Amino acid sequence: MYLGLDIGTSAVKAVLLDESGTVSAEASQPLRTTRQKPLWSEQAPDDWWTAANAAIAVLPPALRAVVKGVGLSGQMHGAVLIDRADRPLRPAILWNDGRSSAECAEIEKLYPQSRVITGNAAMPGFTAPKMIWVHRHEPDVAAAVFKVLLPKDYVRLRMTGDYATDMSDASGTLWLDVGKRAWSMDMLAACDLDEAQMPMLYEGCEQTGILRQKVATAWGMKRVPVVAGGSDNAAGAIGCGIIQDGDAFLSLGTSGVLFVASDGFSPAADHGIHTFCHAIPARWHRMAVHLSAGASLEWISGVIGARDIGSALALVQNGGNPFVGREMFLPYLSGERTPHNNPNASGVLFGLSHESDPGALVQAVLEGVAFAFADGLAALEAGGKSIKELKVIGGGTRSILWGRILASALDRPLVYGDDAHIGPAFGAARLAQIAVTGARPEDIAQPPRIDRIVEPEAALVARACEKLTRFRALYPALKCAFGA
Repeated sequence: MYLGLDIGTSAVKAVLLDESGTVSAEASQPLRTTRQKPLWSEQAPDDWWTAANAAIAVLPPALRAVVKGVGLSGQMHGAVLIDRADRPLRPAILWNDGRSSAECAEIEKLYPQSRVITGNAAMPGFTAPKMIWVHRHEPDVAAAVFKVLLPKDYVRLRMTGDYATDMSDASGTLWLDVGKRAWSMDMLAACDLDEAQMPMLYEGCEQTGILRQKVATAWGMKRVPVVAGGSDNAAGAIGCGIIQDGDAFLSLGTSGVLFVASDGFSPAADHGIHTFCHAIPARWHRMAVHLSAGASLEWISGVIGARDIGSALALVQNGGNPFVGREMFLPYLSGERTPHNNPNASGVLFGLSHESDPGALVQAVLEGVAFAFADGLAALEAGGKSIKELKVIGGGTRSILWGRILASALDRPLVYGDDAHIGPAFGAARLAQIAVTGARPEDIAQPPRIDRIVEPEAALVARACEKLTRFRALYPALKCAFGA
């Protein structure tokens, strides 16, 4: 049995995987995000640890007792600043925090080699500009920083006492030389940091430590190896078998991601594309990232007073007619990365009338997120190969209607696996299995059994194409109104 633990944004998820690769049990515990000021997004690191313990406690004790290894995955980019006593100095600044746009501009101006080294444009979501912001606005905190960790790696520290991370998660800091898979001394110096303040680097399927006795006892487990793991997206790719050059998936979680595996380091930062290390050796990947996917659906559900997301979707399921309504939605509730790289971009509901009922608003949100993915797909293909089909993972996969809308907006088949909703935690457990057994990644990271394929519908594709043109006209028309 192998345990995968995913430190997400909305929840911590735990999955138990047996030797055959079948999910034996799963559990999750919700998390809360605070937004004290515009553009801010923070979480308390100790909340991750509390939620992890609670999720694991739900798993069957008999299965926990035979766990052989633990893999970790988690939300990228979060700045977890700890002191010499391993205590967080402040709340973690998250991936969807937009406060550091000025610091990004400074990095690009003063260190023009940054895109060559890191393979990415400086964006507020990344860790490095957050650290510069802390130096400027919270100098006492900056002076006390002993280590800078990523979210899943703070949980690792609590589990094992080790300061460690993996290549895929480290890629999102803007401190990694992504082509060489090593910390960049130049990029660290740009943020008044040195390598001693960074965690040790490992490949995702390498062991980083052993579970502490106290933790093992509390979890009803032996002192088993803990594996480096991967960022949420890289681990999700391992979970759905996306490891060969050109393989691609769409992740429909709190954020939205289009992910393409690569055999080499081939950045396309000018297209708003991220280029990161994969969670297995000698592999990389490219991503288009949209900051509000499932988050947009959660938001509109609250606005219309729906009991939950399922209730909101039912308003469309009972009478939806995709791409016909006048209503449109720009899903930039937390700004946007691909292709706009604009933390000040705002969510917009457009085309409202007296006939715009709650169901029409929910449908507009589903379509708007799909159109953002269409923009991301266009950016990926502009800097690389054509993508023929997309596997789909994440909690949003439960909506069949959203699948129809996405497939038609992207004009690509969507392939759903039988464990599509589990995502990164499943991949983290697979990475633990690779490390413990010594198996080749190719033998473990097989595509899951196909549950269904959603094909583009010709009539919907035509309507989506026409509405996408109007969607794409909105952002440039409103950009100046979003402010600096």
